[in-house]
Formats: sequence, structure tokens, C-alpha cells
Amino acid sequence: MEQPAYLRALDEHFCARYSDYVKISAIEGYVMPEVLYVAQDGNIARRDSSCMRLDRQQDAELLLARFKEGLTDTEFAFSFRFPTVKQRFHAFFHPKENTFARTLPRALAHCGETTASAGAKLSIEPRFWERIVKGKLLPEKCTVLALALVCHMQLEDVLELLGVSGFTMDPANVRDVVVDYLIVQKIYNPVMRDDCLREYRITSLPIAE
Repeated sequence: MEQPAYLRALDEHFCARYSDYVKISAIEGYVMPEVLYVAQDGNIARRDSSCMRLDRQQDAELLLARFKEGLTDTEFAFSFRFPTVKQRFHAFFHPKENTFARTLPRALAHCGETTASAGAKLSIEPRFWERIVKGKLLPEKCTVLALALVCHMQLEDVLELLGVSGFTMDPANVRDVVVDYLIVQKIYNPVMRDDCLREYRITSLPIAE
């Protein structure tokens, strides 16, 4: 059975973006490219590391299939973390500095959501979500990414929420590359979204059933 177009596009995106070169080079059949070469001036030069990505391989489709066979979601499934003493002191002495709690309402407003409607779409206990919203607990990265998907957020807002939470989108992280694809391509249909997550065995996002 032929893959749906959105899954084929995801595979192309993944091959072009994923950058954990240790894991990529360990795939059976992977051909290590010549990273060092002699430049026109006679000096030894180094190619950009992107030359090692799967989309540069002749058998990219086969290599990706082999890579997928070994996938398992090893990310933390915890939805929140407790602020450290240092973070509490910092928040107390910098009351106007952007935080997740201060940034969240604005980001949600851009996609027509409220903290209450957003929380209902996450598999997080309401008492913990309320504390995250008030800044008493800090969200884990999986919570921010899940929030982005269920609320159909704009990429700019997602990156801002990640930034104020101390995270970034990591091209060496399978989950981040897949979620980035979903956000950029605005694939928010639950069936298509879940197909994409399932294709790369991503199970750690706290999305309500």
C-alpha cells in the first residue's frame, strides 16, 4: 500500500533536516561522504556537515526505512518540572521578564485559544496545568510541543514559548524534526498528525485522546 503524500513529504523533510550524524552513520549501508577535500588554493577544507544527512545518500529511502526500524521514543514523558531556587529568586527580582506563564496567553490568543481550552486538549491533570499557567511549575519541552500541535500554533509563537522555557528545536532530535514538519506544514488534522507521530514512534507528547 502506497504511503499518503503527507507521510512521503515528512520522510523527505526528515532526511533533509535530521542531523544526529552518529546515529545516521551507524545505519547499515550508509556511505560516509568525503568531509575533507583539497580546495582550489591547495589548502585542506571541510565541507558543511549537512553533506552527511540522509537526503545526500543514494539509497536514502532504504536507509531511512532501516533507521525507522530501530526507533523508540526515549524522551521524558513528564509534563512539568519544578523551578529551582535560583529560578524562583530570578523570577522574584525580574518580575517583568518574559516567562512561559506571561507569554502563553498572548500565544494562545493568536490561535483563538485560552488557557482553559488549551488545557482541555492536553493529557495533563488540571491541577498541574493550572500551576503551569500561573508559573508555579515549569513546562517540559514535550508539553510545549504538544500544546503547539493541539492549538494549531504559529511557528514564531512556538519558538518563543520554547525559548522562554529554556528549550530550542533540535535538528538532532527525531521528535523535534517531526513536530517541526507538522507545524510548518500546518498538519493539525488529528488523524494525519497521529499518523506522522506513529510513523516515527513518538509517544511522549501529552496530547489528550
